[in-house]
Amino acid sequence: MQIGLREANQQFSRLMKAVRGGREVLLTDRGRPLAVVKPVRGEDETGAIIQRLEAAGFLRPAEKRNRLPAWNPRSLRGVPLAKTVREERDER
Repeated sequence: MQIGLREANQQFSRLMKAVRGGREVLLTDRGRPLAVVKPVRGEDETGAIIQRLEAAGFLRPAEKRNRLPAWNPRSLRGVPLAKTVREERDER
């Protein structure tokens, strides 16, 4: 479906019904293509999106396919950070 900006503005709800129905809408400005309005893909296509981003060079595939180990916080020794910040504020 192709529609001019002025007409798209006047018939916005009709345009959105078409998009909800799965159609792509090409918006034109004085006959020249400007933008495409299309439905957002569902979560089931996440793998395909990741593959496209990897192919484009935006993502790098993981070296290990296993899950990361559970995170265990480490106990720290010394003065608590909050105490250090309070002392520095008091000095000012």
